[in-house]
Amino acid sequence: MRRWPAVLFVLACPAVAVPAAAQQPTAPDTVYRDTTKVNQLPELNVTVARTTEPLSKLPFATAVLDRTALQRGQATMGIDEALNNVPGVVVSNRYNFSLDQRISIRGFGSRSNFGVRGLKILLDGVPQTLPDGQSQLTNVDFADLERAEVLRGASSSLYGNASGGVISLETQRAAPGPFAQTVRVQAGSGRRNGDAFYKWQSWTSGRSGSASGTLSVSQLKADGFRQHSAADIRQLNAGVDYAFSGTTLGTLRLGLADNPEAQNPGALTRTEYVANPDSAAGSNILRGADKDVQQQQLSLGLRHFDAAGNEYDVTMFGVLRDLANPLAAPPDINPGPTNGTFVDIGRAVGGLRLSGTYLLGTGPRAPRLVGGADAQRLRDNRKNFVSSAGTRTDQVFVDQQERVTELGPFAQVQWSPRAELLLSGGARFDWIRFAVTDHYFGDGIDDSGARTMSSLSGNVGASWSVGDQFVPYVNLSTSFETPTTTELANRPTGAGGFNPELGPQRAVNYEVGARGQPTRAVSYSVALFLGRISDAIVQLGEIGGRAFFGNTGKTHNDGAEVGLTVTPVSGVSLSGAYTYAHYRFASGPNDGKRLPGVPEHFWRFGLRTALPHDLYVDVDHTLSSSLAADDANSLIVDSWGAGVTNARFGWQGTVGSLQVGPFLGVNNLWDRQYVGSVTLNGIGGRVFEPAPRRVIYFGAELGYRAAAPE
Repeated sequence: MRRWPAVLFVLACPAVAVPAAAQQPTAPDTVYRDTTKVNQLPELNVTVARTTEPLSKLPFATAVLDRTALQRGQATMGIDEALNNVPGVVVSNRYNFSLDQRISIRGFGSRSNFGVRGLKILLDGVPQTLPDGQSQLTNVDFADLERAEVLRGASSSLYGNASGGVISLETQRAAPGPFAQTVRVQAGSGRRNGDAFYKWQSWTSGRSGSASGTLSVSQLKADGFRQHSAADIRQLNAGVDYAFSGTTLGTLRLGLADNPEAQNPGALTRTEYVANPDSAAGSNILRGADKDVQQQQLSLGLRHFDAAGNEYDVTMFGVLRDLANPLAAPPDINPGPTNGTFVDIGRAVGGLRLSGTYLLGTGPRAPRLVGGADAQRLRDNRKNFVSSAGTRTDQVFVDQQERVTELGPFAQVQWSPRAELLLSGGARFDWIRFAVTDHYFGDGIDDSGARTMSSLSGNVGASWSVGDQFVPYVNLSTSFETPTTTELANRPTGAGGFNPELGPQRAVNYEVGARGQPTRAVSYSVALFLGRISDAIVQLGEIGGRAFFGNTGKTHNDGAEVGLTVTPVSGVSLSGAYTYAHYRFASGPNDGKRLPGVPEHFWRFGLRTALPHDLYVDVDHTLSSSLAADDANSLIVDSWGAGVTNARFGWQGTVGSLQVGPFLGVNNLWDRQYVGSVTLNGIGGRVFEPAPRRVIYFGAELGYRAAAPE
């Protein structure tokens, strides 16, 4: 288990450049002079809707982020640094590497107390979302991203289970020349002594003949601003692209991650938060709450274009994951002040994605049919042990194998009967089978069993282009979301097997919106949406990091999104994103109460500059209204007041043949005390997950690129 990290660091040597990305567009490094913004311009094409269409014509709320928006001057430690610039998306940073950030798109994903739920995550077209609907960002290095596409709204007809929204991430492609090398280093610290972090990344690119490739290796090591919150994250991402011909391209992607430490400080009570927000929950310290995970992912892809303009894609992928996760949750046997639950999971996943794009005619307005199927198979070997101060003992109380099989055929049709009109529609059927084999008989009960969940999803939409200035659209779509295996396995009784009372939730989404570019200096987007969710999956309770779930009637996720970008003068871009989230329980004991975990109002304002002498200044200011931390709304977390400001200053220039990019960043510039996220329905009011006070970091990127042959 520990052999490959040594290989990872050896591979950081620039001399081992691997070929990758022939015939792919080349992305600029961060030392290039782009103007950072959320791009919503007519000439951009997007693929997140499983077809290539100009962004301006799609009848969906979609945003595109370029590499500069994702990375320039950023600490590249979390996905919130970029995605909070997108209206409709709210990323709550727990500042806890053991749990991931909570990503909510129109309320989907808001229930998650760990990992990502309710959303489909793709990395270079390969799902990071498992067939049961849980997503992991383990293989995502935010410093290696080139582009992100975000599709808001119910999208199960496109991607199946747990597609309340879609985030498609792409890593850097190879430079146009035969060799390129970039090294990025950064370090920083907050107010508290010992609250320090550093991150380094090496990115290598090579190209020869029909082959090209990239290799990214990085390490992030953080002490954490709270007690018991240290982390060590090591990642390797490699890609090889090979052009077999002018119409056929093969791809290989390898992702390795080794995270030997991710301490979990847990959530605080209001009293603890007010007294000392840098502290950790006592039980998390006593029981050694932590996470040790290794994950390897490999994918092979083949894309072919024929003479008629049709396209065929096939991708095969596999994932191996080993998780050792001591929790602060008390065990079901032999409880004690230092005894917790040690979760050990060995995971294997295999998948296949098939799709084809066919032109149903020969004219420029001929309908386009996209059809295919997704299949995945997951196997988890799960054991729960009693742990003593975070160390696993031999006392086991859950021992079971969990299997999930997913099959989802789909079809989409897009047609432009007139140049200004685009019609879109599609359907998908998802069949998901959960099975568990119980190997623990200490309780005298065999909890083996199986459950099957299925759904037919669909979407229809239309857009009308009134020039570039105004493009209104409308769509109706549905989504389907099963519980994850972890949610099924965490039963309030502590028994093994799957919770027989927890089922899937279903949603219908109605949306009307518009986007446009009235002048070259102004672009905008606006969307109004209504979401109707039935049998909503919600968290019923939480003890020491172990959450329990159930279905609760209906919820209404209604809201509005507004995005605006203005360039008043050359080199200066102003942007704003606003999300209004009127999310409410519509039945049951909490009828009329706010959906917890998401603020009703969320604003993000940004300034991006390209100053003389290759200098830049970027500033983001975020405001959040209060939010509920429990279903009953008995715990309300305060708003961010005047807001939180992050600022970055840097230079992007050249020294001889080298590209140089030093930068300085300040997060939480005004040193405000605020809550970054909450643990939903935490027992005893333990819901507050504090954000750090002012953090100052500095770094530099140094790059070299050999000239491309003429």
